[in-house]
Amino acid sequence: MTKSNDIHIAEGKKIYFASDNHLGAPTNEASRPREKKFVAWLDDIKHDAAAIFLMGDLFDFWFEYKTVVPKGFTRTLGKLAEISDSGIPIHYFVGNHDLWMNGYFEEELGIPVYHKPQEFTFNKTSVFIGHGDGLGPGDKGYKRMKKVFTNPFFQWLFKWMHPDIGVKIGQYMSVKNKMISGDDDAKFLGEDNEWLVAYCKRKLKEKHSDFFVFGHRHLPLEIQLNETSKYINLGDWIQYYTYGVFDGENFELKTY
Repeated sequence: MTKSNDIHIAEGKKIYFASDNHLGAPTNEASRPREKKFVAWLDDIKHDAAAIFLMGDLFDFWFEYKTVVPKGFTRTLGKLAEISDSGIPIHYFVGNHDLWMNGYFEEELGIPVYHKPQEFTFNKTSVFIGHGDGLGPGDKGYKRMKKVFTNPFFQWLFKWMHPDIGVKIGQYMSVKNKMISGDDDAKFLGEDNEWLVAYCKRKLKEKHSDFFVFGHRHLPLEIQLNETSKYINLGDWIQYYTYGVFDGENFELKTY
């Protein structure tokens, strides 16, 4: 699938961003009201969306076997298919809970999937986008764990597990393992201790971006990096129900 990183925003159109829904946590039944709310939001924004960016951890656990994907999330997948089929581009960045995407979104939904941060241009505005996990200083335990999870040999071994067993283990670890879930890290650390802020400042030394947009932290944050660059964290759809909107000039965090 072709991935275009240059998007034109026509007059009256906007680009929308959302992250960290963690559908399926702590159970599919418990997360269903949140799923319905998210689908209602998708239904609302499709009328003026130039593009939609989903910034990872849409699911609390997702693993694609060759012919099997996790059961559930029918309302979300159906709405994404409808929007994509209507011609509105959707871009998906994998998070630390859905690292194991391998073609399903591209083939079934027509949605390109990114496994690393990317720079986009919206009209003349440069925006650096990613989920945010494993970036910046610190977090060494998770970074080691991510190397295991993304290792092709580990993924090959996991695929040999029956899906009923593999998915159940994956769901349990996603909810219980704080190193994966990041629950202990979901508080503001102060600008000087925010590792994604440090990452953005380092990137600015290499190349300018007008905005850096991430998820993962589960906190809605707006931090001015310098006179012309800003860091945005989108929050989540568990506690805050926040999302980002860019109209071609201004970036706003809003609550649904």
